[in-house]
Amino acid sequence: MKLRLAVLLSSLALVAASCGGDDSEDKDTTKEGDSQPVVQTSPLTGAELPDGGPANPVFVVKVENTRAGSPQYGLNQAEIVVEQMVEGGVTRLAALYHTVLPNKIGHVRSMRATDVGIAAPVAGQIVASGGAGATYDVVAANGLTVFSEDKGAPGFSSDSSKSRPYNRLLDLAALAGSATAGAMPGPYFEFTKPAEEGAEPPAPPAGARPVTSASITFSRSHTTTLALGEGGWSRTNGFAAAGEEFVAPNLVVVFAPVVDAGYKDPGGNSVPETKFEGTGRGLVVIGGQAVDVTWTKEGPGGTLKFVDANGAPVTMPVGKTWIQLAPESGSVAVQ
Repeated sequence: MKLRLAVLLSSLALVAASCGGDDSEDKDTTKEGDSQPVVQTSPLTGAELPDGGPANPVFVVKVENTRAGSPQYGLNQAEIVVEQMVEGGVTRLAALYHTVLPNKIGHVRSMRATDVGIAAPVAGQIVASGGAGATYDVVAANGLTVFSEDKGAPGFSSDSSKSRPYNRLLDLAALAGSATAGAMPGPYFEFTKPAEEGAEPPAPPAGARPVTSASITFSRSHTTTLALGEGGWSRTNGFAAAGEEFVAPNLVVVFAPVVDAGYKDPGGNSVPETKFEGTGRGLVVIGGQAVDVTWTKEGPGGTLKFVDANGAPVTMPVGKTWIQLAPESGSVAVQ
């Protein structure tokens, strides 16, 4: 009996020693610096967010873009602004906000089916004064959330100096308390990776040329003009309030197909829908260098990608971006 007990205790001691040896070996092979802290980046600008991203989702706010709705408020705090064509050949803006939530944005208008392709890459939640029933159906079918004044969303107020539908203002910070952020697919673009220390600068894209102004024609009714100035590109024929124009170092022009959305506006005009997916021609302007590109976007929620004339990727530097989402029949001229 004593002999069996002694053998058992000896076996247990050997097992313990063996386990202890494995632990020691594991500790010895663990080196400092093997794991690096993950720093979150903005899905809209590519900028590092050392404290992590905000708790709120990306909001896509629809803003009137005619003189009747001027002045425009809060554009300067957006991270991406997309200009899109609506009925009558005029345009409307979709302003994307994530890290800053202004308490005065306007004047807010209704959404369109085009907004699905604008919002989906970052699971953006659309904020609008309202929308046609068919548009609500399309947005819902794509799994996107809508906050509209027509449906009782908070944060809306009236501008006493204007009349409907051009007088709707939004306190986005007040609305954000009603929103729940979900998984964000992102990023919006393929962003340029920081160059390693001592590395040679990358070759410029094929066909890159210096420019200081751009003119984008959406229709016979509307052309947007922009100029390169301090801080980046801004409109020269915009409607922003003083000091609140959107300025971005990056400018993207995307030519995409336009289809009939299947209904008419109250004035009897057919409503267009720009299909922001697939592939087509475009222009990317980074700072003062423009390059003709082919763009691709796999489905409404795909990342927007570009290649130059040689098929080499054209990536987006960190920073804010103008996107001019023009019809295939449109044009762009740069100087």
